[in-house]
Amino acid sequence: MSRLLFLFAIAVIVYLLLKSFRNRMSGKNAPGENTPGQAEDMVRCVHCGVHLPKHESILVDNKFYCSKAHHRIHTEKPE
Repeated sequence: MSRLLFLFAIAVIVYLLLKSFRNRMSGKNAPGENTPGQAEDMVRCVHCGVHLPKHESILVDNKFYCSKAHHRIHTEKPE
């Protein structure tokens, strides 16, 4: 009986290891994909100075804005 339990435990361990290996190989964490904890480029809004992720910003004439309203306000005021 103890041999049967031992073989069952070995089978479960092998199954879990294979499942873990298969999940890693399937590309769930593919390179270039943003995962929690991964660094992302931050930019500063030209108008208000707030820092935000680059993918959330608005880029116009090589200047970053946090919103369309700030882009509009910044381009309307004389420099």
